[in-house]
This record gives sequence, structure tokens and C-alpha cells, in this order.
Amino acid sequence: GNMLYLSGQIGIIPGTPQLADTGIAGQTRQALENVKALLVYAGSSLERVVKCTVFLTDMRDLAKMNEVYATYFPKDPPARSTIAGSGLALGARVEIECMATVGGS
Repeated sequence: GNMLYLSGQIGIIPGTPQLADTGIAGQTRQALENVKALLVYAGSSLERVVKCTVFLTDMRDLAKMNEVYATYFPKDPPARSTIAGSGLALGARVEIECMATVGGS
């Protein structure tokens, strides 16, 4: 249908296996830039995201992650779940997956 299910993105530099940053703010920013680029490629956008799931390796990073996240969804943010886990790919501190609408308006 018109739903796009975007698998989890970590803060890697596109085309490399390297994290863009070691801190939670930098990794969150890069993960969301990766999400944004994939959404555009698939014919969607951040404005069309309806749900995100954020995986953190440490819930103490929640406030800093939220600060960056809010800049990408400044008004009418999508529904979101945030959970703590361990062992994210490449030692990442955050992973973000999203669902968005695509296609017709």
C-alpha cells in the first residue's frame, strides 16, 4: 500500500562502516540524516513519518537524544517508542527505525 517500513538506521557515514561520531548527539544526528535520505529516496519525507522506534544502549542518553530528535520533528512529531537494548551494530549508541506514508497525498 502506501506505507514505507524503514529498517533501523545507525549513525554511520553513508558508504562506510564507520560511525560518524562517538557521542549520542552526533550519532543521533547522523542516524536521522540517514533516515531522511532514505525516506526521500523512497518518495517520502520526515513530515510523512507516522511512527519511530528508537533503540538506545543506555537510557541515560535519552535527554540528549531527545534534543537532537526534536530538531528533526519540530511540530506534530510522530508517535515514538524508545527502548534500551545492548549490542547495537558497530557499537552504535542509538538506532532509529521509522514507518512513513509514501505515494499519493
